[in-house]
Amino acid sequence: MVVKIRLARLSKRHSPFYNIVVAQARSARDSKPMEVLGTFNPVPQTPLTSAHTPEKVQNPSTGEMEDYKPRKYKDIKLDITRTKYWLGVGAQPSEGVQGILGLLGLWEGRPGLREGEGMSGRGAKVGGKETQAQKAA
Repeated sequence: MVVKIRLARLSKRHSPFYNIVVAQARSARDSKPMEVLGTFNPVPQTPLTSAHTPEKVQNPSTGEMEDYKPRKYKDIKLDITRTKYWLGVGAQPSEGVQGILGLLGLWEGRPGLREGEGMSGRGAKVGGKETQAQKAA
């Protein structure tokens, strides 16, 4: 039984919202998962202001005062202990989940790159063989 950690869409059209789920690889995207690990909202959210939020901030490069513009964020909620468990027993994350896990420091490497791709000139192993840079060293 091949198990994958992937995104399951929950929302309506033009407003995406995903559950991060553990499911069998051959099941449909929105079928009942084995376990729900967390949620992911890819629409950038503006943080709420509080009494301590400054109205003006100093620009570090020019030294002038500017209006405060809060940075938007994408909301990720994840049960890290359960995610580590499923990765430990061999669950394979999808490309989208690899990106999320990479942001949280739970997955090494970048999504979308095959082994050895992108590092070929820097001494990476491609297919178990040494590259020209490693042989020369």
